[in-house]
Amino acid sequence: MKEKATSFDIAHLAGVSQSTVSRALNNSPLVNQETRDRVQRIARELNYKVDKNASNLRKQKSSTIALLLFEDPTSDDSMINPFFLAMLGSITRACAHANYDLLVSFQNLDDDWHAEYEDSNKADGIILLGYGDYTDYQNKVAQLESQGTHFVRWGAPDEAHPGISIGCDNYQGGQSITEHLIKLGKRSFAFIGDNGEHAPEFKARFNGYFDALKKHGLSSTSVQRDAISTEDAGSQAVKSLLESGELPNAFVCASDLIAMGVLRALRQANVNVPDDVAVVGYDNIAVSAYTTPSLTTVQQNTKLAGELLVNTLLKAINNEDVQDYLMPADVIIRQSCGSE
Repeated sequence: MKEKATSFDIAHLAGVSQSTVSRALNNSPLVNQETRDRVQRIARELNYKVDKNASNLRKQKSSTIALLLFEDPTSDDSMINPFFLAMLGSITRACAHANYDLLVSFQNLDDDWHAEYEDSNKADGIILLGYGDYTDYQNKVAQLESQGTHFVRWGAPDEAHPGISIGCDNYQGGQSITEHLIKLGKRSFAFIGDNGEHAPEFKARFNGYFDALKKHGLSSTSVQRDAISTEDAGSQAVKSLLESGELPNAFVCASDLIAMGVLRALRQANVNVPDDVAVVGYDNIAVSAYTTPSLTTVQQNTKLAGELLVNTLLKAINNEDVQDYLMPADVIIRQSCGSE
C-alpha cells in the first residue's frame, strides 16, 4: 500500500525546509510567491492533505467554534426559536469559509454551559444564541469573561459587558414599524411583549414604539400586555384586552410568534384583520409571509448576523480588538396592516 505523502516529501522535492512548506501551505507572507506556488503545486501533485489534528495540537487550537443554542418555549417540541434557524445557516457557511468546524450544542439554560467548552479544548470560542431570562443569563456571561473565554452573543448591547454583542437596532425597528402604522391613520395601540429588564431586546422595541407615539401625541392611547415569544402568549394577551373592552386600532407585537397568536385570537373573536385592526410582528421568520393575512413585520438580517458573529469571534480568538455592532432593521410591509 502506498504511504501518504508528508510535508518532508514536499520539502525534499521543492528544495526547501519543512517549516517553509508549512508556511507556504498556509499562505504565509514570509514565503515569497514563487516558492509558495511551487510548494502548493507539489502538494497537489502528491495529493497531500494537512493533518488537521496534528496541526491543531501544535497550535494548541481546536479550529472549532461551539454554537450554544438555548431552549425557548415553543408551541411544538422543538424548543428552538425559528428566528435562530435562519441564522444557523449563515453561521455554518461563515465557519466553513474560515476553515473552522462548527459544534452545535442545544442547551438547557440551567446547565453549566459557561464552564465547559474552551477550558476543555472542545472549541476555541463560543457563539451564544438565546438567553431566556437575561437577569439570570448575565451572571454566566460575567463568569465567561472572568475565565477569559472567547465568546460573542446575539442580542442587545450591555454596558456591563461591552464588545461581545452582535444585534439589531431594536429601538429603531420598534420606532419604524410604529411610524408606519401612524401614517396609515392608526390612533390607538397595544404593545404585546415584555418591556422589562428580563428581555432587553423586547424592551428596546417597546421604547422605540412608545417614543414614536409620544412624538405624535398618541402615548395616552397605548396599552401594553406582557408576553413571552409564543403564539399562546399572544392569544392570551388579546383575550385579556377583549375582556377589558380595550381593543386598539393596531397591535404592535414584540415577535412574529406573538403576532401569530394575536391573529389567531382575533380571528376566533370575529375581529377582521386588517379592516378592524392592524397587526404587525418582528423578526420576519419564514412563516410570517404565509399567515392569513400575511404579516407585516420587521426584518433582522440573519445572513449578516451570522457572518458578524463568526468574524467577531475569530478576532477575539486572535486577541484583536472587538466591539458591539447594531445592524439596522427593515420594515417588511404585507397585508396585516392594510397596505401591501
